[in-house]
Amino acid sequence: MKPPYNITGEIVRLVSEISHKIGEVNASFLTKQSPELRKTNRIRTIQASLAVEGNTLSVGQITAIIENKKVLGPSKDIQEVTNAIEVYNQLNKLNPFSEKSFLLAHKILMSGLIKNSGKYRTSGVGIVKGSHLAHLAPPASNVSFLMKDLFTYLKKSDELMLIKSCVFHYEMEFIHPFSDGNGRMGRLWQTLLLMNEYPLFEFLPFETLISKNQKKYYHALSTSDKQGNSTFFIVFMLTILSESLDELLAERPGPLSSADRIRIFLSNGIQEFTRKDYLGYFKTISSATASRDLAMAVKDRLIKRIGDKNKTVYQIKDTLTHN
Repeated sequence: MKPPYNITGEIVRLVSEISHKIGEVNASFLTKQSPELRKTNRIRTIQASLAVEGNTLSVGQITAIIENKKVLGPSKDIQEVTNAIEVYNQLNKLNPFSEKSFLLAHKILMSGLIKNSGKYRTSGVGIVKGSHLAHLAPPASNVSFLMKDLFTYLKKSDELMLIKSCVFHYEMEFIHPFSDGNGRMGRLWQTLLLMNEYPLFEFLPFETLISKNQKKYYHALSTSDKQGNSTFFIVFMLTILSESLDELLAERPGPLSSADRIRIFLSNGIQEFTRKDYLGYFKTISSATASRDLAMAVKDRLIKRIGDKNKTVYQIKDTLTHN
């Protein structure tokens, strides 16, 4: 059964706007140019998503945890960060259309924090804001089939993923399938759904904007609850995605030097490649430029050249491999 929502003119405009910005990002190779930027944005994503749930650790503290340094802070907050790092490191192994993967992600995310991590709740739950009940979730007995319906929608609907990911995010929050961790799972799964179609979303920290706009985020969820469909929430989330792409585009680096391109290419861990592989990675450079880059890398002893003419291959020097 298709979840209820309407495709409005505002949603069409936002989808068009986001699609254009995704094209700009891809043309700029932002997802490939800077491993440092990718790492920074991943940390910002983890910090922002957990901050929405009350975690107190800073970007600096999370960076220290990733670097295996000792961090002072509440043990629960440190456990939340450790779990989040683990699940984000496994994003590429998770299937966004699989309920089994969904439960596995929750198990990792909430390990050591709740007793029933990776399992749907078995009791009723309501969300209280102040002195009033903001949301009464469906009975626990309905959770399993509601989630199966939601995953069926993901698999079978021909809706655009930009919209479908927002619908899943809202509907999952409405069902509230877990005793805890629903918010972070909703945001995590939207990321996973989007990156399945647009790889750049793996490192787009749109959760930082959700963190900065927490009241609007919860207002969007509440408004959609009252309206009985996810349309309002879809508009909110598409606006957040559009603004996040603006921030990413503002960080766009200038033209890359030969040394920059070689550094970026080698940072991907490839051990043997051809000039064609290099050109396939940097699609905007000429064959002559690729040849000059590779010749410079050979001269600098970063790589070694084997063979001649169309049989030439390049290998990473052993010294680089072990660094």
